[in-house]
Amino acid sequence: MRIIIGVFLLISTLTMAQSGTSSPYSFYGIGSLNFKGTVENRAMGGISVFSDSIHLNIQNPAGLADLELISYGIGISHKETTQKTQTQQQSQSTSSFDYLALGIPMGKLVGSFGLIPYTSVGYDTQNVVADVTTRYTGQGGLNKAFLTFAYRLTPNLSFGIDTNYNFGNIENTAFSEQADLELASREENRSDLLGFSFNFGARYKAKVFRDLQIQTSAAYTPETNFKSENARQRASIFVLPSGTQVVREEIEVAVEDTDFTFPSQLTLGAGIGKPKTWFVGLEYVNQKTSNLTNRTFELENITFTDASKYKIGGFYIPKYNSLTSYYKRIVYRAGIRFEETGINLNGQNINEFGISFGVGLPVGRLFSNVNVGFEIGKRGTTDFGLIQENFINTFISMSFNDRWFDKRYLD
Repeated sequence: MRIIIGVFLLISTLTMAQSGTSSPYSFYGIGSLNFKGTVENRAMGGISVFSDSIHLNIQNPAGLADLELISYGIGISHKETTQKTQTQQQSQSTSSFDYLALGIPMGKLVGSFGLIPYTSVGYDTQNVVADVTTRYTGQGGLNKAFLTFAYRLTPNLSFGIDTNYNFGNIENTAFSEQADLELASREENRSDLLGFSFNFGARYKAKVFRDLQIQTSAAYTPETNFKSENARQRASIFVLPSGTQVVREEIEVAVEDTDFTFPSQLTLGAGIGKPKTWFVGLEYVNQKTSNLTNRTFELENITFTDASKYKIGGFYIPKYNSLTSYYKRIVYRAGIRFEETGINLNGQNINEFGISFGVGLPVGRLFSNVNVGFEIGKRGTTDFGLIQENFINTFISMSFNDRWFDKRYLD
């Protein structure tokens, strides 16, 4: 049975589809950040400072060191978005896989591996200038396959490292039609991205009073360069009355492959709580996105600045070991986050804000659980000809725990 589960996880990993987004802001850089933590983390504003013995921590590798059971984690999400300008409004919805991971404790050493659709690109916008209509579309994103090791140096201090293989592709298409011309034009840009990155983490916890415990964490991702294999095609298109596009002439345009900078990131967190009862933590993230560039073309009216994120959140469990009340064993979570995304358009910073809450529902034995979370928030603004996105996220995860290496004294 365990072998079957392992094969299923492997097949699921290899066949997982690229996650989706409908945001026009995913046009910039390497797309919109899709992965913002496990569902347990996201329901607490995205904080990663808290770790325990039964949940995977995919954001800070040192957080795995407390894992005591084999842990499987899979997360999916659905997003409803209303995009609006000062004069127009439309609604979009997307669903996606968020992560698939397996953690294996081996004494003081804990290993983990999995796959994360890290960023996503997905937009469809239209611009009309005089009698020329241009439609911009994009798809793709960056995936991350990771192998993590964490080591518990002392009962209170642990360290960890992520080794990530990043791969994916991004396609951008511009299709232009002019009212008095028979043929339209199309330009397609594709970038195949690949490269390695690393994430180093440290975590410290200690009792400060008889019933209270502090947890602190730090994680750092050094800047690395990815390889971007670029291709460009231009074509003249005849559009039939049915809307079907017929290519009249198509040429390959020579473009150079480039090195694409993956920015460094520093995360610092701290929190306090009563073990197995409640916890409150806060976190700060700084990412050097000012080094970002687009892969094969230059853009006007945009600059990249360093991104900053501020998060606060926590949980409460009425009585984790209650034998008489299921509801007292439910984990209640909530959090708030504010992000400066690092994108500056028309002189305006694009910021994002979200309020989240959720529950962890115990199922089966060995502290397995189903986690459900919701987030309400917005990104961008309607000022200066920009787009504001109001969104509602629903996310759910299944976290299963098991033992593989127990000795059996009776058959």
